[in-house]
Amino acid sequence: MTMTKEHIAESLKGIQDYICQQLEQADGKSKFQEDLWQREEGGGGRSRIIKEGNILEKGGVGFSAVHGQTPEKILQALSLPPSDFFATGVSIVLHPNNPHVPIIHMNIRYFEMSNGTYWFGGGIDLTPHYVVKADAQLFHQKLKVHCDSHHPEFYNLFKKWADDYFYIPHRQETRGIGGIFFDHLNESKYGLSKEQLFSFVKATGMLFTELYVPLMKTNSTFSFSPAEKQWQKIRRGRYVEFNLVYDKGTKFGLDTNGRTESILMSLPPEASWEYDFQTQPGSKEADTLTHLKKGIDWTNERT
Repeated sequence: MTMTKEHIAESLKGIQDYICQQLEQADGKSKFQEDLWQREEGGGGRSRIIKEGNILEKGGVGFSAVHGQTPEKILQALSLPPSDFFATGVSIVLHPNNPHVPIIHMNIRYFEMSNGTYWFGGGIDLTPHYVVKADAQLFHQKLKVHCDSHHPEFYNLFKKWADDYFYIPHRQETRGIGGIFFDHLNESKYGLSKEQLFSFVKATGMLFTELYVPLMKTNSTFSFSPAEKQWQKIRRGRYVEFNLVYDKGTKFGLDTNGRTESILMSLPPEASWEYDFQTQPGSKEADTLTHLKKGIDWTNERT
């Protein structure tokens, strides 16, 4: 069977359905509200928002499939003549109530042009407000097993890519503990067919709840203080800085005249910026900052 863009889009919609069902069950209170939208230039999507839950303060699981004339910025970057494009994907960001439950982001996407150019992209990364080594190690170990089952080079390559991508230069820190990030995957790379690459992308999407639901359920039972809640808001502020200043997905959505509410659903309901905030030496906050750097081998138990 020829794998068409319509087949890819329908598969991604099914992944959106599955993830929403699993998250509703894990939260136990709130349900996703669906917002269907159309893009004037072509295509549309369905944004699903959850808020005020037992565990999730705000979250979004969005699907889109849009098409039209390829933005000039992309044509210039690829040195290509004018052509049409089709882009589809699922994007997720979840902001929990409890500061001991991490923020998580996932994106899986497909892009093709009428001139035959195509690629897959995506990834999963974790942004703890407080870095817990055991959680970080298990998260990366599961990602490595997933990647190794599709290609022996994927984890090391995509882990480094995530470290480099989810970095805030003006803060000189990573957004969190990373994960995997990949882009521009097509048949010219890694010796895999288009079908094999899409299999990896779909499996990445289906891995999401296996990675996150246990963290939701366990860490949401931990008590927290007003000071820890304030630290959560400060870390959310870093998240906002990255998404608005550096994130390519945000820029692509805005460059293609996407739906603003859906593009910015990744932002938290509340965040804080304290002038020249300093952590106390020896504190959990200070320890967390020591782990917000590139190149940590989280699959090594001695990390």
